[in-house]
Amino acid sequence: MGYIKEHCGLFGVYGCEDAVEKVYYGLYSLQHRGEESAGIASTDGKDIICRKGMGLISDALDARMLKSLKNPVAIGHVRYSTFGSSNIENAQPMLVDYYRGKVAIAHNGQLTNAKKLRDEFEGNGSIFHTTSDTEVIVHLMAKPSVSRQSGLPGVLNQLKGAFSLLILTPNEMIGVRDPYGFRPLSLGKLNNGGYAFASETCALDQIGAEYVRDVQPGEIVYVSKDGLRSEFYSNQKRYAACIFELVYFSRPDSSVYGESVHLFRKRLGAKLAEESPVDADVVISVPEGGNSAAIGYSHAASIPFDRGFIRNHYVGRTFILPQQDMRHRFVELKLNPLKETVAGKRVIVIDDSIVRGTTSKSRFGLLRKAGAKEIHARISCPPHRHPCYYGIDFQQKGELIAANKTVEETRKFLNVESLSYLSVEGMMSCTTQPRQNFCNACFTSDYPTNVNEEMDNVTDSFSVDEAERLSRCVIK
Repeated sequence: MGYIKEHCGLFGVYGCEDAVEKVYYGLYSLQHRGEESAGIASTDGKDIICRKGMGLISDALDARMLKSLKNPVAIGHVRYSTFGSSNIENAQPMLVDYYRGKVAIAHNGQLTNAKKLRDEFEGNGSIFHTTSDTEVIVHLMAKPSVSRQSGLPGVLNQLKGAFSLLILTPNEMIGVRDPYGFRPLSLGKLNNGGYAFASETCALDQIGAEYVRDVQPGEIVYVSKDGLRSEFYSNQKRYAACIFELVYFSRPDSSVYGESVHLFRKRLGAKLAEESPVDADVVISVPEGGNSAAIGYSHAASIPFDRGFIRNHYVGRTFILPQQDMRHRFVELKLNPLKETVAGKRVIVIDDSIVRGTTSKSRFGLLRKAGAKEIHARISCPPHRHPCYYGIDFQQKGELIAANKTVEETRKFLNVESLSYLSVEGMMSCTTQPRQNFCNACFTSDYPTNVNEEMDNVTDSFSVDEAERLSRCVIK
């Protein structure tokens, strides 16, 4: 049986009449974090109801569903899966009814000890209804020896890995970050005195909420009719915020980990121009992820920036599509080169990352067909050479082109005149936050947790179908 590893978006609103509507629009702002399923759970103070569906938020929840959810407190979730089943049972929020009543949970991240805990529960007769690692949390909450003695902190201290959570009970909404702070979660305040939680601040902006602060690593924030209170359940001292959130995942109009994503990416581009200059006629970006870095590169190199691709906005992010063949089909639908910009010219192409390689190869092939004289690929992060076990969809070295090919071999595979990546030192120099507070293990193999356990869990959790899929994706 496969276990779902997720990178998702969370949004919650407490204390306003149109909370469900606000969550709906907040999830729209977080749609880039997951396009596979979406859901909302709400409460009137007595009961919790949940509606969810497959696809984009606009497809998953219609007007009738939203009307049935109308309550003053709600949490929402957008999801994409990396392994396991893509079905409605695994969509979130997850709503359960146990001896303490109803609870809904929305999770962003990946529990590295999920398989171990699940095996223990199933060995004792527990029945699981999904393949999501989130369900392990529910079983811990229902375990009397854990929840009765130490409450939610006792449950959270049983978890390992990456998790930002929104938990909804009839009486309160709760925001949680894991002790390392792998995944972001922000707290905002509404004009009427209510509160909101969001994976990114762009969602707070969408509903007119004022950003207050980030939920801290190892912190639980409770919101109820009595107001706001918090407690820390861990004394973990090493923080490990995912640097790839800033490099790739987050929207440029968000502030994540106290960092402006747009300005961070502009600095990446400028540093890339410093480290890897090249004579060229024009700088272009692979939209949308490369836009900010391309502006920074262009300014630093004094080479004009122009639009080289037109993006079809009705096609999603190919990196987070769950199947490789889907990624291939969508590349040419997603981008069309501007011949007037690239024909006969030496083109610098700025992209935010190359993970598996085939999508990038297709993009550069489009530029070649459009008449580009030279193509110089510049990547605004270091090569991904190591798996991620904390919620991003590259968990095997066989999937990572940089782990299996040299830079020169990758250049030939991509069919470009030159290829350069930003150095690790260059990337880390672009943050205004303390460097030691970030996880960059996918670039450096400096894992903040016991990597042997994570490797065992990932390997053991593959189903036969998933193993076959990976075998076809060596340079995916």
